[in-house]
Amino acid sequence: MAPGALLDNNNTSTRDGFELEDTSDKIDAVNVLKDQKKFDRSQFNAEKDKTKFRQYEDACDRVKNFYLEQHTKQTVAYNLKVRNHFHSRKREEMTVWEAIEKLNTLIDESDPDTSLSQIQHLLQSAEAIRRDGKPRWMQLTGLIHDLGKLLYFYGSEGQWDVVGDTFPVGCAFDEKIIYPGSFAANPDTRDPIYSTKNGIYAPGCGLDNVMLSWGHDEYLYHVVKDQSTLPEEALAMIRYHSFYPWHREDAYRHFMDDKDERMLEAVRAFNPYDLYSKSDGLPDVEQLKPYYLELIDEYFPQKVVKW
Repeated sequence: MAPGALLDNNNTSTRDGFELEDTSDKIDAVNVLKDQKKFDRSQFNAEKDKTKFRQYEDACDRVKNFYLEQHTKQTVAYNLKVRNHFHSRKREEMTVWEAIEKLNTLIDESDPDTSLSQIQHLLQSAEAIRRDGKPRWMQLTGLIHDLGKLLYFYGSEGQWDVVGDTFPVGCAFDEKIIYPGSFAANPDTRDPIYSTKNGIYAPGCGLDNVMLSWGHDEYLYHVVKDQSTLPEEALAMIRYHSFYPWHREDAYRHFMDDKDERMLEAVRAFNPYDLYSKSDGLPDVEQLKPYYLELIDEYFPQKVVKW
């Protein structure tokens, strides 16, 4: 389920990136309003007026319908299929900046909360992290964390397996997942193993060994983990930034190991930059590009990445 499948799937080549970003934006709006202020707030986020972002009521119906489809279709069988496809198919090759530019051409000025292009939005996140004096690897993580949205044009089955909150499959769906009642039609809820608390996992097995629902963060995590020198905290920020049942609601703690305790703090430190950077000033792409090209080369030594 990824690049290279673009040539194999006639439907994905005509998909509307504006529509995907509008759904993604509404999902973000819900998460802004559900934010329980458990994060270690950053300087840039402390002064934000969050009432300027869309209200939950405006997004509610569309978001509920989105999650009904996602919660019905994200099964163990589906997740095994897409992972097998990811590891077996021929993958498109391009640099990280080329991937950013490609995403920009597919989803440009599509976010109704901002007139910024995708490149400018990614730079907003990265620059907010940079202004707060965070390490270079975290700045790069802010720049690339949404690149997995390319999946929408590279063979995904719809919006439901690209954006939205993520959660484990192969065990019972926790009540702290958003709209938990919408899992009723998912066949895994009636499986004698998948419907149990631990399912196919062992307590304390570590989240590295838990299969999360397939989407843009899980896809990007699998792209970069073996092709970059980013630290494990960055990989956690990429993989878990949509895993709200865990990092905001404290669900699935029984699967955590010692490493996950450290990663949880990293993800919580990152998430405000993901949710609240859209209202920042307009970044100058050409001025900032040399800095971020150098940053990309520092952590992607092979230059060309298999997507």
